[in-house]
Amino acid sequence: MNEVFGAVHAAVQTVENNPVLNMTIFGAFVAVTLFIVIRASRNNKTAADYYAAGRSFTGPQNGFAISGDYLSAASFLGICGAIAINGYDGFLYSIGFLVAWLVALLLVAELMRNTGKFTMADVLSFRLKQGPVRMAAAITTLAVCFFYLLAQMAGAGGLVALLLGIDDALGISLVVAVVGVLMIVYVLVGGMKGTTWVQIVKAFLLIGGALVMTIWVLALNGFNLNALLESAVAQSTTDPQDAILGPGLQYGANPWDFISLAIALVLGTAGLPHVLMRFYTVPTAKEARRSVVWAIWLIGLFYLLTLVLGYGAGALVGPDAIKAAPGGVNSAAPLLALALGGPLLLGFISAVAFATILAVVAGLTITAAASFAHDIYANVVKKGNVPPDGEVKVARRTVIVIGILAILGGIAVQGQNVAFLVALAFAVAASANLPTILYSLFWRGFTTRGAVWSMYGGLAAAVILIILSPVFWGGETSVFKVGTPIWPLNNPGIVSIPLGFFLGWLGSVTSRKAESRAKAAEMDVRSLTGYGAEKATHH
Repeated sequence: MNEVFGAVHAAVQTVENNPVLNMTIFGAFVAVTLFIVIRASRNNKTAADYYAAGRSFTGPQNGFAISGDYLSAASFLGICGAIAINGYDGFLYSIGFLVAWLVALLLVAELMRNTGKFTMADVLSFRLKQGPVRMAAAITTLAVCFFYLLAQMAGAGGLVALLLGIDDALGISLVVAVVGVLMIVYVLVGGMKGTTWVQIVKAFLLIGGALVMTIWVLALNGFNLNALLESAVAQSTTDPQDAILGPGLQYGANPWDFISLAIALVLGTAGLPHVLMRFYTVPTAKEARRSVVWAIWLIGLFYLLTLVLGYGAGALVGPDAIKAAPGGVNSAAPLLALALGGPLLLGFISAVAFATILAVVAGLTITAAASFAHDIYANVVKKGNVPPDGEVKVARRTVIVIGILAILGGIAVQGQNVAFLVALAFAVAASANLPTILYSLFWRGFTTRGAVWSMYGGLAAAVILIILSPVFWGGETSVFKVGTPIWPLNNPGIVSIPLGFFLGWLGSVTSRKAESRAKAAEMDVRSLTGYGAEKATHH
């Protein structure tokens, strides 16, 4: 068995990366998806078309789109890399991301779909004061989208650098800029409908590509998972070598860091604005439920595949080769493709990974733009007096601004593990958005003050702790290599999430007058029956 791996390992070192072939596959992919986006965008007349795709998707279609939106560069590039390097501890990301879906399904999905219109703030401001709540919700949405965008841009830079063999910082910065411009074009032209179709196509390609690679890796091992794990241990550089099969490689030194990460991953999904927005693209609550069930099956299957792909990359490519490649940890999956199928499979898998990034980035951008245009501009600044096309115009301008910010941020975070950056976005989502969503849906005594304190407090706590943490200061992979971190944990979730819940409770209890009981009762009826949402759909 080891002879086979030795031969493959030697072949990996000798296979030349073929930038021309990679770029051709890449170019073909971009051309096809742009064609889809332009075709889909023909009917974008109203705000409902632009933000919610005219609520025209079926449950299974939306399930594929949700999985396309959710299986980001972190899932594919980051987790495969984390498993290849850290084994068991890397797989914990997969477990966290998957369990998070159950929280989203049981607590949030259908109720949000029944109560809202386009954005999370629609739900929160339904029974509370419009102005302050919409403003706070829009700001937290923009913050989560920005952190998530950073992760995708970091993945894009590393991936294209690997494909083109670019090592210098200037080249990678240019690549990030090109990705940013492409994403702006997709969202400007396609709106939610175009974005959704890109996500559906990408989910097919990603799950299909991962399935092919998984079967290939297992076939090399005689379809024996034990043999694969033994080969991964043989290539491991840890001491002892079998440490990658047990817990503790990444989080052994500081278990609190692991608990903090776990809380953020499990609770974060239910507060992710771009995933919540997908529930508005289906016509009924029943379809919303169906779409989540489809999404869970697809996402669950994919995360099982990451286990084989991660250990496969560790066995076939080797941890040292992965760390040394352009893009570092995030290049494990593309390098495994190169080891298995040569430049052709590498080109295909990289195009799929690139599609993954584009689809997720498009979904995030449209969410952020909808939040700014619909919540801040139309409802807070203009108090609802907006001409029909005015909101979409502002949304399109917002897309350009967000794109530029994402490009600049993406250049700053090159070299960070993508799964880890996404975990930060999850922490911000769980701290700033989730407490308010749950209180709004389930607690009648919740008030405007509680909502505003919870959102701003959770957001501020998460961001301040991230800035004071080892993410920013004093480590090899930190943003600044100098200085010492004041806060010891990499993920702020363990403090910022309970604080968000506590502030929501405190603000509500100390409010002088309670909010309208009638509105709270109406929201209960709506969230459980979908009565208001069905009406909104038919108009």
